[in-house]
Amino acid sequence: MPQLQSKGVLMKHALLLLGAVLACVMSATTLAGYADDRAEIENLSNRYMIAVDSGDMDSVMATWADDGVLVWADGTEHGKEAIRKAMGGFSQARTKSVPKGATSWPRSRHFIVNHVIDVQGNTAKTLAYWFEITNNTPQKDVQLVYFGHYEDDLVKQNGHWLFKVRKVYNESLSNRALFYPGLGEKDPHK
Repeated sequence: MPQLQSKGVLMKHALLLLGAVLACVMSATTLAGYADDRAEIENLSNRYMIAVDSGDMDSVMATWADDGVLVWADGTEHGKEAIRKAMGGFSQARTKSVPKGATSWPRSRHFIVNHVIDVQGNTAKTLAYWFEITNNTPQKDVQLVYFGHYEDDLVKQNGHWLFKVRKVYNESLSNRALFYPGLGEKDPHK
């Protein structure tokens, strides 16, 4: 009987060890998938910013779901075509502002920082700060133009992350809010 008990204990320990190994492998796979999703989402935001700055509307639109919604200072745009039309001025303004024969050109650049990314399966929510700088100034120096934050809802379609809803808050404009609940801010009057 003692020999059977020791075999039972040995079997129990072997099963526990196997379970622990499987849990570690599954956790590593899950973490790798989460890390890949985070990296792709952050890269999506960066590609969007670079495309906006270069006036590449095709690349901007490649970051959006077909039924995407853009909420920004100029209103709310529903669907890719409405977003393209509303943002089309970015690319047109850049090409029209370069004089013939120019050998250099002042520009503006957008930056996105402090990503907070929450992935839940094939959807994600992100918060991030953004700012824009320019060297198109009378002093020929670099100055801050605007700053604000994004609150995004994303969807993973065909293995790629896309913007489903992008709320752009420009905290430099007169329509800025007293507080932003999406950033965890509280009403200072309460």
